[in-house]
Amino acid sequence: MKILGSILFNIVFYISLVLICISILILRPFLTTLKLQNFASFWIKFLLFTLKFFCGVSWQVEGLSNIPKEPCIVVSNHQGQWESLFIQTLIIPNTSIVKRELLLIPFFGWALRCMRPITLNRANKFGSLKKVIRKGVEKINEGYSVILFPEGTRISPDEGIQKFANSCGVLSVESGVSVIPICHNSGKYWKNKKFVKEPGKITVRIGAPIQGSDAKEITKHSYEWIRETYKEIN
Repeated sequence: MKILGSILFNIVFYISLVLICISILILRPFLTTLKLQNFASFWIKFLLFTLKFFCGVSWQVEGLSNIPKEPCIVVSNHQGQWESLFIQTLIIPNTSIVKRELLLIPFFGWALRCMRPITLNRANKFGSLKKVIRKGVEKINEGYSVILFPEGTRISPDEGIQKFANSCGVLSVESGVSVIPICHNSGKYWKNKKFVKEPGKITVRIGAPIQGSDAKEITKHSYEWIRETYKEIN
């Protein structure tokens, strides 16, 4: 049943992905980024519903009241595709940090560009960090929240929480807004680069806002909270 459910989910996923990308490209000249993000959010919610229906992967969210109405920096551990989608629905408008290579993918990359992400060049880490901070501050001043995965790559659930880049702390100090830490265990059920999904309930826990004047302390506090929370939910 797991294999059949995963087959059906992936059929829905890829067909609907092509359709949503084409729709965004068609609608881009007529809709604001905010409206496009709301439109994409409906698709994500539909997709997660089909994941639950076909594969038995559900989720529970704790601490929703910690998400502010004003712009913030959302910081999360990174295990796979699930959180990349789900967090997009938590706070709108938002901007994400993405590899610039993703924008070159036909249809998907073109549609992603319409969401106005901040692009990252992994070959030039120092230059990319400066760009993330500069563009991040600009986006926050425009009313966008910034979504960051400071581990820098997807991490296996068995490896726990890995070292954070200091970008979240620096961006918080430079912009004057708080960091909202999010911890989850989605990788146990939607395993990275695995076709078959495992039934179960993902736990998502949202922490209290973190703010201060020391970038390293903000990053450290965010990392420690997510690391300890991850131990609790597993």
